Amino acid sequence: MSHINGNQNAKKEEDFAGKKLKTLPSELLQRGGEAVKVDLQRNRLKQITGITQLKNLTELNLCRNEFTDFPVDIRGLRQLEKLYINQNNIKTIPENVFPSLEKLKFLKLSTNRLENLPQDMNRCQYLNYLNLSNNCLKNLDPLVGLKHLKELYVERNQLAELPDLLFQNSSLNLFKANGNPLRKPPQEVCAGGLKDIQSYFSMLEANAPNVCTVKTMFLGSSMAGKSTLCRSLKQGGPVSVDKDDRTVGIEISKVDSEGVRFFFWDFAGQEEYYITHHVFITAQAFVIFAIDLFSYKMDAQSFKDKVGFWIKNLQLKIPDSVVLLVGTHVDQCSTENEVNKKKKHIEEQVKEMLETHIANLEQRRKNLQEMEDRSSYRDQIDQIERLTEYKLKVVDLVPIDCTKQADIDKLFTCIKKEVLNKDTFPSIEQTLPRCYYEVEKDIQELLKNGDIAEHGIVSQSTLLYLLKNRQDTLDNNKLQLILQYLHRIGIIMWYKEIPELADSLFVNPSFLISLFKTIVRHDLVQELNKISDAQLRFENALKKQKKTWISDYKDRASLSNVAIRILVRTELKENHDLTDEELIEVVGSKKKEGSLLSLLKHFNVCLSTKHNSPLNPNATEFCPKKSWVPSSPLVYEPDACLFPIYLTNNELVEQKWGSDNTEDLNIHVYFLPEIPYGFFHRLAIRTCSLYSPYWIGKDQCMLCCGDRRFLLRERFDEDPFIEIRCKESELETSEDIQKAWGVIREIMIRLNTLTEQWQGLCLTVHTPCKASGCDAYFTWNDWQEWLEDTRTNKFNVGQEEKQTCRNGHQRRTELLFPRTPDAST
Repeated sequence: MSHINGNQNAKKEEDFAGKKLKTLPSELLQRGGEAVKVDLQRNRLKQITGITQLKNLTELNLCRNEFTDFPVDIRGLRQLEKLYINQNNIKTIPENVFPSLEKLKFLKLSTNRLENLPQDMNRCQYLNYLNLSNNCLKNLDPLVGLKHLKELYVERNQLAELPDLLFQNSSLNLFKANGNPLRKPPQEVCAGGLKDIQSYFSMLEANAPNVCTVKTMFLGSSMAGKSTLCRSLKQGGPVSVDKDDRTVGIEISKVDSEGVRFFFWDFAGQEEYYITHHVFITAQAFVIFAIDLFSYKMDAQSFKDKVGFWIKNLQLKIPDSVVLLVGTHVDQCSTENEVNKKKKHIEEQVKEMLETHIANLEQRRKNLQEMEDRSSYRDQIDQIERLTEYKLKVVDLVPIDCTKQADIDKLFTCIKKEVLNKDTFPSIEQTLPRCYYEVEKDIQELLKNGDIAEHGIVSQSTLLYLLKNRQDTLDNNKLQLILQYLHRIGIIMWYKEIPELADSLFVNPSFLISLFKTIVRHDLVQELNKISDAQLRFENALKKQKKTWISDYKDRASLSNVAIRILVRTELKENHDLTDEELIEVVGSKKKEGSLLSLLKHFNVCLSTKHNSPLNPNATEFCPKKSWVPSSPLVYEPDACLFPIYLTNNELVEQKWGSDNTEDLNIHVYFLPEIPYGFFHRLAIRTCSLYSPYWIGKDQCMLCCGDRRFLLRERFDEDPFIEIRCKESELETSEDIQKAWGVIREIMIRLNTLTEQWQGLCLTVHTPCKASGCDAYFTWNDWQEWLEDTRTNKFNVGQEEKQTCRNGHQRRTELLFPRTPDAST
């Protein structure tokens, strides 16, 4: 098929997308000289013999086909300006292809299997856009010399170093390289973007030092002995930890050993703390996973609770990490034989769990590849292949008696053996400008000397002034770059993306964590009961209000802001020396939100339960790109904060929503292998912060936009998924339906963005058939493109008025998908 845009002199476009073609269609070749733009995506092409007949071709789309070799016939297309050949299986590109494509400006080669680039690739002198993400590249040298290159994407490859000459290109203005084992520059620098990389290379000396840094996380169930392990390793010998001295939140310590800097992060094991752990768990970490062998029972339930839960969450959050299993409380076991049996049982169960995970992924990929129209499932296949490339490494269990020096020494030897293995930790040795290391050292000395208060909260300007006394060449731009790096490796905390905190630095992360644990803790009710009469009077509160705070927290997971201020103020006054002004900055007041609540909301831990400012009655719709204007001046005084993770039922949501209707707009977002712990409530917080009113329950959430109601529901049927619905009775016209899809799009944008925090996740989206009793569904093959295309909201399902499921049931397209706009609109 073909069509003409505009008048009869317009350029001809040929559309053969999704036709299951294995060769180029004869009608295209017969009319070849006329074609300027050809779309051949989502077919089964392995070669394109005859393509050179299209002498005037300027744009060619070959994505989602079955190429394993780069089609060299393309070099005959000398007028070509735009080429899509992403989402194939291309492993190599021969020399002498790109020198022929003198006019090529746009090239998308992402999601292939490329290990090397041809040396003459830099002969494409007019290339300004290049996407090489999701390949296997180890070297970018052939790109040096592309003088007009403006955008370059090399995410999720195997790059360890980037060529500094690449960044002397004055045209380059957008560069992304996350998901690589980078050591020069470190990935924490690359995460800051192009300017940070250019600044890094400008500061890099010829003899810049290599620094080996390992973030080591201690995880495991409550009372598994994590703190004992952590403190014993830090001291280099047995350290006893009292039961009442268990970790609350997270404890951080630094250990230097044989040229390696270990940052020990001891995570509390109680479930209440999981909602803040995600803030600090980072990729490519070394995990010491403590298992209490004494209480471990060799059965399925004990393995699930004490081991399986943690391994599963590591697979989702940091699937490229290394996990060292450590069996604790060996001294309490009756015999060595008991220890060995439990060690063997745990190792066998972990091995089976990892193998089952990979087998399930492989089976899912095989099923998709055997589909008749498998090109339509190329996105899903690519996602699954990406997941199979992650290899969570679990090291055999080391039984430890923490009361014995020899066992502590043995454990540290195992740790160093793993972290110094460059195959396991390819980016452990990072090349840094000397000033990075010097700024880090100076900050620690300023804290130690008391030049920065113990709590570590300091403004950028103050810190720059203090550091300039030590380093004359340091300016504000250099300092910001270094601070961003130190933030990403966890040495300091700087949340510049939060406007209220952009100028504040937390150079003592332990203080920040101590703030979190004042209100996110396993014994919160006990702490609320401890609030004294004097503390109540200070906040002008009554005794009976304290009872209400406790009952609200128990029944509705809602915590009064006054109670929050009291709890935090108590912690700070008892353990930290803050001025009254600093206290208000942290805990807030009746007129101003403190930095702590700003952080907890930013990390999707809680949200305000009430805004006293009334809505603008003239603003009937939520519009993401327009400012919301209250009908009266905004006064900050939300009554309390809601912590959804603590909700126990859905009664209120179900009451407000009522019953489902088969004709509701209804989509299912499936999670492979499963929905991460706490994901649903973080999504609810992100969504409800934009819409009002809303109601949140244990695994359901309802919100309103204008006069339309939307429901989010977490489901664990045969496959885990999140359901998004809109009431059919509130969609009277096609315009209403399209506006509803607009809200669903905003929800899915937040869902997709949140998903990026879990590397081990794969998503698929379905619309179930609306016929009663039918189990058929419609797959959203291009849903991420729909989210990304902010200009047209285009969704690639064609112009059909109706869609038919595999069982023959028909429904209007606009009730199943966000329908593609007509070409004229």
